[in-house]
Amino acid sequence: MNKYGTIKVIENRYKIDGVHHFMDPNMPIRRADGKLCGVTNPRSMNYIHSYGGEAVFFENLSQGRLFGSKCENPDCEFKGTVYMPFRIHCPDCLGKNTVYDLTETAKKSSKVHTFMITERTGAFNTLKKPIKFINVEFEGVSTILMGYLSVGEPEIGMRVVPIFRKKNPTYTITDLSWVPEGTSDSKLPEGFSF
Repeated sequence: MNKYGTIKVIENRYKIDGVHHFMDPNMPIRRADGKLCGVTNPRSMNYIHSYGGEAVFFENLSQGRLFGSKCENPDCEFKGTVYMPFRIHCPDCLGKNTVYDLTETAKKSSKVHTFMITERTGAFNTLKKPIKFINVEFEGVSTILMGYLSVGEPEIGMRVVPIFRKKNPTYTITDLSWVPEGTSDSKLPEGFSF
């Protein structure tokens, strides 16, 4: 709840109450049991984006954990494939993937696959310019995750480690960023930690 109203999930439906065109951005929406199920993204009208099965990914970013997913279907030709970014279903067999904690893997084996530095971004982007977008590869993961580098200059092959916005998280992908391996706590952006 904030000063303008409330959004609750009751009986699997959103119940909206209050003045919503003044809603705070990136306000978490939680089920009655406390689990994250969405986030506000206000504009001139109220738009509620539901994370559905991906809520576990965004919830854990706010707690300093990075989750991917893994196909464990014994009948899938690609059983054991690990995906990051998080995928609810295997793209090969369409079976439901298992949530898979990649936090330690990311800390030990992440490196820059490619990168791009830009001054121009999409509408409503809140990242500090220039933005250093990086594509991050992980050992044992079949896909590559796009993110951004908060400290230093990117280089292909450079070892990076994840940092997380645990203080005042937005429950969006910007709660995850990357820094070069060996970066000290004092160099991290405000609100972020390892």
